[in-house]
Amino acid sequence: MKGIHNPIVPGWYADPEARTYEGKHWIYATRSYTEYTKQMNLDAFSTSDLIHWEKHEGIIEMSDFPWVWRAVWAPTIIEKQGKYYLVFASNDIQTNDEIGGLEIAVADHPEGPFRGYLGKPLIDRFIHAAQPIDAHLFKDDDGTIYLYYGGWRHCNVARMNEDMTGFIPFDNGENFLSITPEGYVEGPCMIKKEGLYYLMWSLGDWVNGSYRVAYGVSESPLGPFENKGTVLERQEPIAEGPGHHGFLQLAESDEWLIVYHRRIIGDKEAGNRMLCIDRMSIANGEIQPIVMTDAW
Repeated sequence: MKGIHNPIVPGWYADPEARTYEGKHWIYATRSYTEYTKQMNLDAFSTSDLIHWEKHEGIIEMSDFPWVWRAVWAPTIIEKQGKYYLVFASNDIQTNDEIGGLEIAVADHPEGPFRGYLGKPLIDRFIHAAQPIDAHLFKDDDGTIYLYYGGWRHCNVARMNEDMTGFIPFDNGENFLSITPEGYVEGPCMIKKEGLYYLMWSLGDWVNGSYRVAYGVSESPLGPFENKGTVLERQEPIAEGPGHHGFLQLAESDEWLIVYHRRIIGDKEAGNRMLCIDRMSIANGEIQPIVMTDAW
């Protein structure tokens, strides 16, 4: 594999979710504007070689979400029984009195079009003080699908039910468990390798160079996740503010890649974020510090 250049695509994008479906690698991303009302759909990118990317523009049928009026961002996707379920944040709600939160859509193909699934938000309120944003869907080896999400420094986990319309209660009778690690701000991401669950998350502030990524490890998808340290942060002269990431596992080589957004050092425009891919080493219960590159 040769010739990966960062950023991988032109334009301002953020909050990438990466998956491998139907023989291609896919990245789903936020259209990055400081003015939220310009973020009214999501774009996806697909590739077979990680070098040449095809853009899939406006993948959601937004007329199915008439209550969404000011922001669409932070996608996550999972395949189940031949359908593709997309969860994304809407409207940046600040209280339970506002409409929006986490939405769910469904499609027959990874590129969409994603149609409304419930006729209402999937999660429309603050639970355990977590703003309903920044979802990450994770399918365990037994097929159980977990939803990790949360902003405002709180992280929750839930189990999706069989038809992806809601949640299965945990042993304590609750649908949502608070699993917030130390330092958590937003942007959870779950990786499982060799029986261990690696929860990664973003710290700092997305609008500037303080954004960065830390992780914790557990033998359970429900944690606890002790903060084991920062693994991705500002690196001169390459970039600053890296975070809100996804990952790819290249099955043929057991190579792991982190897909993330980052900023040009010193750029004061909050929306100016770019999609990048770099190598990630996971072994023996540890994620090694990630080296950002312009090309590799």
